Amino acid sequence: MQNEKVYTAIGMMSGTSFDGIDVAMIETDGGAYVHPIAYACYPYSERERDELRKALRKADLNDPAVKRADKIVTDNHIVAIKDFLKQNAANRNVDLIGFHGQTIYHNPTLKISMQIGDPAAIARAAKIAVIADMRQADIKAGGQGAPLLPLYHRALVIASSVPRPVALLNIGGVSNLTWIGEGLEENILAFDCGPGNALIDDFIKERTGKPYDKNGELAKKGQVSQELVDSWLAHPFFDKRPPKSLDRDAWYIAGLSHIPVEDGAASLTAFTVGGILKGIQRLPQQPHHLYVTGGGRYNKFIMEKLAQTLPFPVDPVEKQDWNGDVIEAQGFAYLAVRSLLGLPLTLPTTTGVPKATTGGKPYRPA
Repeated sequence: MQNEKVYTAIGMMSGTSFDGIDVAMIETDGGAYVHPIAYACYPYSERERDELRKALRKADLNDPAVKRADKIVTDNHIVAIKDFLKQNAANRNVDLIGFHGQTIYHNPTLKISMQIGDPAAIARAAKIAVIADMRQADIKAGGQGAPLLPLYHRALVIASSVPRPVALLNIGGVSNLTWIGEGLEENILAFDCGPGNALIDDFIKERTGKPYDKNGELAKKGQVSQELVDSWLAHPFFDKRPPKSLDRDAWYIAGLSHIPVEDGAASLTAFTVGGILKGIQRLPQQPHHLYVTGGGRYNKFIMEKLAQTLPFPVDPVEKQDWNGDVIEAQGFAYLAVRSLLGLPLTLPTTTGVPKATTGGKPYRPA
């Protein structure tokens, strides 16, 4: 499928690792044509990250912590979009913005996925239409509401003529897999496979004050408690058939309080890798290659463990000249165009929704 009109769209993404706001501009027809133009990242301050963490798993928009977090997300997105437009779109007409917001609570069992941030305010500030609320139609139709980016992953693979089957692994706060086979759009499977960086980052922050385990250096020095890892991997989530999704804080991790920080980091890293390996076992066919995106690809220890264990090559997405820092932001620009055109954002094999479903709600500038 290729549409005659090519749109210029901007995507904005704030992930569950709370690093900051990724902004990307692409040209796309909402189908197989994708051309990246520009990107930028706008980090949150440490104080803002702490405020955002306080809003996690609070499903009440009137909660004071959620209200504070909502203002932080909105204000930072407004600053980001104004700067991005000034730097990258002075002589270019932007058709629309895809806005994800900040997920604070995701529970597909209860049919709840809450993102904060005010898309109407962003539309007014940018003077450009915004497409937001992209998970809600899928959840209402019976899907998990996540993951949302598999169709963009497929567009990237086709545009780059990557041999299929191929798999993309996103290691963000949560880890998720997209498997893309030959042929039809429906020959795809995507699902959350377990924890990503979130548990490691939270543990390192609590024990050392640092935001993350740089390059996995602490984990590399530690001893894995296999007993702990096995108990965590016994979680019923891993027995569910995909597609499936989960919240960054779905895990109750016990047993870390009295062990050295290196051993805790090693054990949590082994848990992340173990969840990914269990996910790969559920793919319909072995991929020719696994390409890794998200912040977790910078963790050399995780990448080494995957490469040592898997029987096919494992590389960061930069091997294909894709930018792993902004694939998600690019993806929400792509989904915004698909929403505008009434095309599906999700499929039965990506979220478990009964049939291919579009989504998104437009917010016009005043």
